[in-house]
Amino acid sequence: MNRQAQAVVLFLVGGAVLRAGSTDLYLRYVKAGLRPLLLAAGAVLIVAAVATVWYEIRRPRGEQHDAHEDSHDHDHGPDHDHGHGHGHGHGHGHNHGHGHAHRESWISWLLVLPLFALILVAPPALGSYSAVRTGTALQAPWGFPTLPSGDPLKLSVDDYAGRAAFDHGRSLKGRKVTITGFIALDRSGAPYLTRMILSCCAADAQPIKVGLTGRTPPVLQPDTWLEITGTYSGRRTKDPVNNGVIPFIDVSRATPVPAPRDQYESPE
Repeated sequence: MNRQAQAVVLFLVGGAVLRAGSTDLYLRYVKAGLRPLLLAAGAVLIVAAVATVWYEIRRPRGEQHDAHEDSHDHDHGPDHDHGHGHGHGHGHGHNHGHGHAHRESWISWLLVLPLFALILVAPPALGSYSAVRTGTALQAPWGFPTLPSGDPLKLSVDDYAGRAAFDHGRSLKGRKVTITGFIALDRSGAPYLTRMILSCCAADAQPIKVGLTGRTPPVLQPDTWLEITGTYSGRRTKDPVNNGVIPFIDVSRATPVPAPRDQYESPE
C-alpha cells in the first residue's frame, strides 16, 4: 500500500473515531469518561493523514520517481541477472511482480471494511446473555460515603449492591431506594436486576446483579429494563457462576423504562 492509500486509511479511521466520539455511539465501546481522549485520538489520526498527503505533494519529483523505480525493480526480482533467456525472464518477472503487487494492494484495502461496519452498524450493548454466563463482579468498596437526603434515593446498581452486601445495609435501613437495570434470568429462572460495569471498555464489561424479592412483576423477560423502587433486604445468595455474593432488594414498585443513553456503569 503506497503512502496516498495509507493516508486515506488514516483519514477514514480518524473520521470514524471522531464520529463515534461526537455521538452516543462511543458509549457502546468505552466508558463515558474517555470521550475527550477518543476525540483527541481521532483528530491526531486526521492530522497525520493530511500531513502524509502534504509530504507526498511537497516531495521532489525525482525522489518520487526513484521510489517508484526501486519498487519496480524489486518486483522484477533476480531475472535481470540471468544472461540466458533474458527476454523470457524479463517478461515472466514483470508479469509476476505486477500481479503480486496488485494482489497485495487489493488485499490491503480490506482493512477499510471494519470502518464501514463501525460507521453503519452500531453494536448492541452487552445484556442478559453475557450477564448470566459471567459471575458477578461485585467487590467491597473502599468506603461508604454519606448518602444524600431524598425519598426515594436514586442509586446505581453497583452502589446499592456494595452497600447491601458489605455494609450490611446500615446506610440503607429506613430508606427507599430506586435502582435501574435490565433483567437477567439464571438457569433456574431466578431474576436479577443487572448492570454491566466498565473499567475501561466493553471488552472488560462484567455484571453486577441484585436479586428481587417482594412485589415483583409476574412475568419478567430477559433484557427488559426496569426501574425498581424498594428497600434494603438482608437476603443474599451466591452467584452460580463464580459463587460471588448477590444481595437482594425488597421491591415495592417495578416500572418498565426505556434503555438509558449509557447502558453501562463505572465502578463506584
